[in-house]
Formats: sequence, structure tokens, C-alpha cells
Amino acid sequence: MKHILLFIFLLLCTATVFAQLPARQGGNSKPPLPVREVSGIVKDSTDNTIIGATVKLKAGTDSSITTTNADGIFVFKNVKSATFVISITSIGYKPVVKRMLNNDAVARLVLDPFVLGVQANQLAAVEVKGPTITYKTDTVEYRASDYKVRPNATVDELLKKMEGMEVGSDGSVTHQGQQVTKAKLNGKDYAGGDLARAIQTLGADIVEKIQVVDDYGDQAARTGIKDGDPQKILNITTRADRSVGNTARINAGAGNNERYETNIDLRRINGNKVLNVSGNFRNTVNGVASSGIAGGADGGRGIGQGGGNAGGGGGSGGTTTSGSPSITYRDQWGKKIEVNLNYRYNFNNVNSINNSYGQTYYQNRLPGGVTSSDTLIFTRNSESQNNSKNHNFTFEMEYSIDSANFLRVTPSFSLSNAVANSFSNRFDTGLRFQDNTGRGISDNSTPNYGGIVFYQHIFKKPRRNASVQLSYTRSNQQQSTENDNNTLFKDSLGNVTRDLNTHRLTTRDNLTRNFRTSITYVEPLSPKSQLEFNAQINRRAYDNNALIDSITPAGNRVALSSNLNNIFNYSFTESRMALNYRYNQTKFNMSFGVTAVPTNLSGTNVSRGGIETSRNNFFIIPIARFEYAWSRQHRASINYTGAPQEPSFNQIQPIVDSSNRSNPIVGNPNLKVAFRHTINARYNNYLSNSRFTIGANLYGTSVQNQITTNNVRIIDPLDPEKKAFINQTNYVNISGSYSIGGNYTLSKQLADRKYNLALNGSVSYNHTLAMVDNLPTTSNGWRINQRFGPRINPNEWMEVNPFISYDYTTTFLIVSDTKTTSIRRTALAIDGRFFLLKEGSLTIGYDASKNFVSQQGYSSNPLVINAYLEKNFLAKRNLTFRLQVFDLLKQNNFTNQVINDNGFTNTLSNALSRYFMFSVRTNLQKWSGTPMRNGRPMRRRGDGSFF
Repeated sequence: MKHILLFIFLLLCTATVFAQLPARQGGNSKPPLPVREVSGIVKDSTDNTIIGATVKLKAGTDSSITTTNADGIFVFKNVKSATFVISITSIGYKPVVKRMLNNDAVARLVLDPFVLGVQANQLAAVEVKGPTITYKTDTVEYRASDYKVRPNATVDELLKKMEGMEVGSDGSVTHQGQQVTKAKLNGKDYAGGDLARAIQTLGADIVEKIQVVDDYGDQAARTGIKDGDPQKILNITTRADRSVGNTARINAGAGNNERYETNIDLRRINGNKVLNVSGNFRNTVNGVASSGIAGGADGGRGIGQGGGNAGGGGGSGGTTTSGSPSITYRDQWGKKIEVNLNYRYNFNNVNSINNSYGQTYYQNRLPGGVTSSDTLIFTRNSESQNNSKNHNFTFEMEYSIDSANFLRVTPSFSLSNAVANSFSNRFDTGLRFQDNTGRGISDNSTPNYGGIVFYQHIFKKPRRNASVQLSYTRSNQQQSTENDNNTLFKDSLGNVTRDLNTHRLTTRDNLTRNFRTSITYVEPLSPKSQLEFNAQINRRAYDNNALIDSITPAGNRVALSSNLNNIFNYSFTESRMALNYRYNQTKFNMSFGVTAVPTNLSGTNVSRGGIETSRNNFFIIPIARFEYAWSRQHRASINYTGAPQEPSFNQIQPIVDSSNRSNPIVGNPNLKVAFRHTINARYNNYLSNSRFTIGANLYGTSVQNQITTNNVRIIDPLDPEKKAFINQTNYVNISGSYSIGGNYTLSKQLADRKYNLALNGSVSYNHTLAMVDNLPTTSNGWRINQRFGPRINPNEWMEVNPFISYDYTTTFLIVSDTKTTSIRRTALAIDGRFFLLKEGSLTIGYDASKNFVSQQGYSSNPLVINAYLEKNFLAKRNLTFRLQVFDLLKQNNFTNQVINDNGFTNTLSNALSRYFMFSVRTNLQKWSGTPMRNGRPMRRRGDGSFF
């Protein structure tokens, strides 16, 4: 604690020394009103600049008039308001009147180009509202200057004001119902792609545009040939006048019960050159992080998976001590070489406390073909300590050899270490009566290195290009696990009939090597069509070694029989050859083609006498995509993808893996490769004049030959009375599972964005087939999630954001009879801020949520209240003190429900999370204009990078 207080004292001294205080003009004098410079360019419809156009700016009762210069540029200085009206007239062109709403914190505004249409006869001036949201191919773009945020705000506060965006307090982002996974700055990974760090440390005042991109990978970005499913990427493009400068954002806090939190972010930006050093260190309570969007973007439990989350919430009680320093370096080495380096180290020491209960259903086959079911009822209490450390390093070098040749080399390295200790008690009743106590210790180390080489050649014929990409990764996981389990077998009266202790040490060594090569070629057939060819070879090789020893009561290791060991190696080779035809029109674009996929799975099990396995398969996958655009803000698309899913080698080995005595696993050599069909439809419309956003997504997925487990009860071979049973896992193919669903987003902004009404929701239905005791089972599940969260900012001193959500999940497990489990969550929440005193230098913030949770055997209605008091100091508000309280009523708790093929598990956690935190924050920045080269401003690409 003394070290933390000393750090805070030094931080205050540093902030005071570097603060830029304006000269005082008297004890009662008021600071001058902020002024800004406004500039822009006027063009005609052919992209030529218009010289001598008359430009009038009116802000309140003040007005100014100027004309465009020889480059079509106009400049207004000393503009007092960020809200104004621009009027532009020129002989022979249609006049334009546009009302501009900009960020008060921006001192230099560079407006988007004004385009004047040709007109033979002059008409009266009309008001034209430019679009805020633009839909491009695979990209949704927001103009940041249209959203007002307060001084020193971060990007996450800006995102909260944008239509279709949902931002959690943990830094998670959902865009139109889909999760965003990665962050970029001006087109390049920032802080290793850490989304939370990017939006919580970058200042909102540096942002020109926010782009949400469907990213298919770097190769697809350069060639245009898309393969596989995209991930959502958030790309932040900086303003030109905020692209050269230095910033420092430092926060340090300490609280009761040894809670602390420190964040440091130091950054130098100069066009494409970025140097960032950041880190955070904290000790917090598990489960007191995000609210609002939890579970909202998920369509429910996917078919073919082992389980699913029934709704928001999850995790565990306990505490987490963590730290994550990182460095990002991006620079231009000469005219042709650009480098991007990211290094990150993070550690997490997590103490978890869980209490869970659930039921598992088994079937009995009776004479006459009749079946009945048995129910196993269990409760489980556990506590664990998991300590992990990770190093991640990537280095990307791009070499623009000449205008026709491009080379990218990306080596990477990571090292992870994890040590875990756990203790658990489990009590079974119903089908059997057992008490199980288990202790476990594991030590895991995994070095991983690899690299990617990408080369592209652009031919003289427009749009004709070819590329090749090679990648290799090598990962070696070494793990040692010690399990000490004691089981008490009981009769129905609770009398102990047998006491069994199993103490084993398992040593695993798993080596994985992955080699992939991809070749693409694009041949233009006409100005609007092209033929695309893509060939790939992907080979994954595995060497696995698992040795099991028994530990005696005296602590001695005794090697068990060789049939418990499992040593095998195998490889999976997948080749893909795709031919695709693409046609692009102004209003629509489409592509269709076919992909041939031969596969080979082969290997040898050394520990079972050298059993060899070789499997070959061949698939034909259609390619289909269609998109129609009514305008830049209105479009719809539909897309089909298909993908094979091969069984793992241990799933097809005809052997018994008894490394886990209570759950032996038997492979099936007759397993087939599963095949997944997926179709997605998307609709987006932004009505700019009404500021109304509509977004909708629909999806459907089905699986042929789905690989699933068949859990069979067998007599425990160690039970002398042959009355106890254990679970044996087998693998089978089943067809007929499918999943359908969709989500929607409606957003309406009123009164110059003072009021933002947002309604989001999703509905999904899953039909999953499985096997239990060699008999088929069916799981049918519905999930309905609705959220309404208006954002209200009626004046300069108040923000209010109420929120209501409803999440309902129900699952019908059809064994021999129907078992139903459901969970309902209704959440009422509100958060907001009051800005008091002169220029809002005193802030009172709060958030409160009342949750109503109801599920089988459990209900909870916690009321969680958090609040803070914040005071800004110095002229630029770059020194802030904050006092926070978390979970004032000490009611924070949550539940998590997981559904499997023949039962469910509910996990209950109570974090006991009330604590106080005092923190101090400083935000220093100095900017020096627009990136220049040879005395002229550098040009920019669409992703924000300079050239």
C-alpha cells in the first residue's frame, strides 16, 4: 500500500510539472470561449476542384464568408461553435446548404469534400444532410465528427453513441448483433489487436472514422479472393491533424481489501509511425465486469458442440490478479519497407469458487421395445487456483518491391506456462449414491513459433494478379497432471459399501506442426467480371505421448500396465481447389463457383502394436454469394458456405483409452467426415435524413454425419460386487442436426442526437441429435433475447441511459420421456452522469442493475449499485481524481447454465464484491499538425494509412 501511495504522489507531481496552465488575468476572470479552425474542399461531380465558389459559415448569430482558392479549398478561423451551417454557391452549379454537428473537443475541423452538381439554371438553396453511416463492400463506416463526446473521452465512449454499437464495460463490442474480435489503427494491428485496450486508451478526439470490417485475412484483402468465414474487425482511422503528436494517459488507484488498479499508456504517432508502450496491473473481484450485452450476440448453442451457455453471466466467484504490459512499434523504413512489431506479456492469477448442481439422464431398454429413463442428480463444490503467464511476439515486414511486386514476411513466437491447483467435492444421488473428493495439480508449458510469407504480383493488365502464401507453425505442449480421487460408494440408505482411492500421474507431450500453402490467380474477363482461382494444401501433423503412473500411499511412482498409455502420431492433409466467377455492377455484385476438397487422415498408434489407419474423403462444395445495394447506405446480401469437419485421430482409433478410470474412451474406425452447410442473409439500411438504422441477420446451419458422443453405462471393472457403474464414451455419426436463428438492430436518433433509441434482439432454435446408452436422444432448444437501451443526453450537464433486457432459454431433452430445463433473466438497469460546477469539472456517475433470474431449483434477484465521484483539475482537465464504490449493497452474483446431450449443469457464484477505490488519472497530449512529405500533406488510403 505504501508503494502505491508513493506512486500516486509522484504521478501528481509529474502531472503538475507538465500541465500547461494559461496565464491568469485576474481572480474572477472567465476563460475565453474555445475557438476552432474549419476547412474543406469543394469539387464537382467529376472530382475536379471548383475555384472561386462562395462559402458562407453561420454559427448562431455569427456569420463569415470566404471563397475557395486555386485548389478549391476554403478556411474559416476563430469559429466559436462546433455546430454551424455551411452554404456553398457557384455559377453553373446547384447550391448546397449543410448543417454540421461536430465534436466540441476538436480544435481543427477538416470537413468531408463538398460535391456540387451541375445546374444550367440557378435554384433556391436547399438543406442537404450528408450520410453519417456508409455501407461498403464488407465495411460499415461511421464519421466520428458527427458524434459529440466530452473532452478527454476515449474511443469506447464514442462507440456507445454510434448506431448499432453495444459496448460492455470490459471492452467487449457488438456490432449489429455480431461480436467484434480485433482492433486496428489506420489499417494495422494495434496493441496486438487487443480490442479492449485500443478503445479504452485511445482518445476519441483523434478519430476521423470508425470502420467495422468483415475481415477474411491479409491475403484476401490484397487479392479480393475470400475463403472461409470472416471475423469482425474494428479499424480506427485518425484525423489528419491528430496524426503527428505525443500522448500520455496514466491512471493509478488503490482500494480496500488489497484492491488496486494501474493503467499506463504512452504513445508517439507520426503518420504511419506509431510507438506505444502500455500496461495494466490490477487485483479485482471476478464477475464484476461487463453488463448489458452479455449473451446478446450469441445465437445459442451451436449444433455439434459439447455444450452451450444459456444466457448472459458466467465465470466464477473469487479474485483475479493480472498484469499485461505491451509494446507496439510501426514505422516506414525507407520508401519501400514498412514494419509492424507487437510484443505483449500477460499474467493472470485466478482464484475461482464455484457451486453447481444438475441432472444427467440415462435410458433403459425394457422388454417389448419399451424404454424408461434413470436420472442422476448431482451437486458439486469446487475451488481452484490457476496461474498463467504468456509471452506473444509478432513482427510484420511489408516490402513494396516495385509497383508490380509486393512481399510480406510475418514471423511470430509465443510461450505460455500455466500451473493449476484444484479441490472439489461431488455428491451423486438418484441413479447412484456416491461421494467423490478430488484434488488435482497440473503444470503446462507450450512454446509456439512460426511464420507467414506472402508474395503478390500485379500484371500490366488491370486487375490481373497472382499471389502465393506459405505459413508454418510448430507447437509443443508439455503437461504433467496429478489427480488424487477418493470415492465412497453408498447404498440408498447412505451406508458406505466401499472406499476406493485412485492416485495417478499423467505426463503428456503433444507436438503439433501445421504447414499451409495457398496460390491465387485473378483473370479479368471484362470491366465488370473476373475469374478467380485458388489452390491450397493444408497439412497438420501430430505426435502425442501420454504416460500414466500410479502413486502409492507412500508417495512412490509405479508404472501402470502399458494398455493405459497412449502413444500415437497422425496427420491430416486437406487440399482445396476453387474456381469462382465474380460479377460486379453498380447496384449488385455476385459470385458463384465450386470447390473440390480431397482429404487424407493417416497415422499409427505405437502403444497398441503399431495399428495403422488411413482414411481418404472427397467433397464438392458450391460457392455462392449475392449482394444488392440500393445506395451507399442501403444493401442486402446472402452467402452460402460449406466446410468438412474431420474426426480427430483418437476418435477413430479402435482402442480403449483408460487414462481417466471413471470415463474410458473408445474410438470408432468407421467414423465419417462431417460436413457443415451454412447460409447467411444480411440486410442494412441507414435513413440519413431520419437518422434511423435498420439491421438484420438470418442464418441457418445443418450438419451431415455429425460426430457426436454415445455415453454408455458399463459395470465398473474394479467393483468386486459388480453393482457400481462408470461412463464409457464412444463416437458415432448422426445426421439431422440443424440450427436456425437471426438478430436485428433498430436505432433512431432524435434532436441532433440528444436522444438515441436502440432496440436489439435475437431468436434461435437448435435441433440436436445424439446417443445415450446406444439409444437416440433429441435436444430441442429455444433462445429469445431482447434488449432496449435508449441513450439520453438532453443538455450539457446530464446523461441518462436506462436499459431493459429479457433473456429466455428453454431446452427439451427427449430421452425416453421429455425433460425440460429453462432459465429466465430479466434485467433492469440505468447508468448516467451529472456534470456540475464550472464547465462540468465535477462529475457524479452511477450505474445500477436489478436482475430477476429464475431457473430450475434456483432464483435470484440481486440489486447491484456502483457509483463514483470525479473532479477535474487544470485548464485542460488533464488531471482527474475519482472515488468509486463497487456493489454497494453486496449482492453481486450470477448463474451459468450449460446444456449437454443428456443433461444440464447450473453453476452458481457469489462474488461478495463490495469494495472502494480511489484513483488519479492524467491525460497529456501535444499535436503538431498533418503528416507532410516534400512540403505537401501525405495522401491516405481508405483504411487511414498514409502514402
